[in-house]
Amino acid sequence: MAKIMVVDDAAFMRMMIKNTLTKNGYTDIVEAQDGAEAVAKFDEEKPDMVFMDITMPNMDGLQALKKIKEGHADARIVMCTAMGQQSMVVEAIKYGAKDFIVKPFNADRIVEAVNSILG
Repeated sequence: MAKIMVVDDAAFMRMMIKNTLTKNGYTDIVEAQDGAEAVAKFDEEKPDMVFMDITMPNMDGLQALKKIKEGHADARIVMCTAMGQQSMVVEAIKYGAKDFIVKPFNADRIVEAVNSILG
């Protein structure tokens, strides 16, 4: 079973994604509260896929994406963005993000992203 990391500074957002994943059979889920924690946990946990919020304290999602990609070029990361952050999405894709989903999350879109990346 695939291991998925969910990174968001809002516990409520992590819970929403986690619940959607669990309902769809993905139960091996690791959480991180910010980019710095995500980078540290990525090395330990080696997740198959990451949902990464863009706007977070300590280290934002773009910085964390860059850092993870430096050490793990094959990392599969989906950025989670609020409306109006298109320029950041373009940056994220440039740095190697595989996809992005827009808040408020649509459960089908979360599952679609997982299925397209993990097959």
